[in-house]
Amino acid sequence: MIRLLIRDLALAVRAGGGFGLGLAFFLIVIVLVPFGVGPETVLLARIAPGILWIGALLACLLSLDRIFQLDFEDGSLDLLATAPIPMEGVVAVKALAHWLTTGLPLVMAAPFLGVMLNLPGPGYAWLVLSLVLGTPALSMIGAFGAALTVGLKRGGLLLSLLVLPLYVPTLIYGTEVARRGAEGLAVATPLALLAGITLAAVALLPFAAAAALRVNLR
Repeated sequence: MIRLLIRDLALAVRAGGGFGLGLAFFLIVIVLVPFGVGPETVLLARIAPGILWIGALLACLLSLDRIFQLDFEDGSLDLLATAPIPMEGVVAVKALAHWLTTGLPLVMAAPFLGVMLNLPGPGYAWLVLSLVLGTPALSMIGAFGAALTVGLKRGGLLLSLLVLPLYVPTLIYGTEVARRGAEGLAVATPLALLAGITLAAVALLPFAAAAALRVNLR
């Protein structure tokens, strides 16, 4: 399993779908927002948590089709399906690799980009915490969507249509944690719901994704 993780990390970087692409897209989104809504610091501070979370969500979406597609094309996925390791573990490792190469760099970059949107000082810690709790759910849900569409030609658009509605609860509660933290309000309820979504995704979706892969590999 560790070797599979290392292999996926190396492939993600070499194939151009790693942290560089996600960070570049995240930066572009944050840079363009002040041009679109104006330089008003009060307005930017109010919308900063939502914009940062939307940027992170879309950046995660960019590389979802690479989670299984490259392995499917070169036959590695068939070998993994017959290997003496559970397919659920393969799904979990690939989702973890996606988070390490996409989600984690976004978490680390978010505070610096928050400065550009005039995010209030108390909101930085809560923004990072919400992304740490929420981005693993994005990767796991994305792995499930990638498993459903693996092998389909031009399945990227279908993958986006399948995954985006499932991302909405994570986006809502993640943004709410960052917004309430920035305003000094209680964050316990949205934080607990965000953590619950992530735990449920990590606990259940590897089995659903593994079942979808077995069907597509028949």
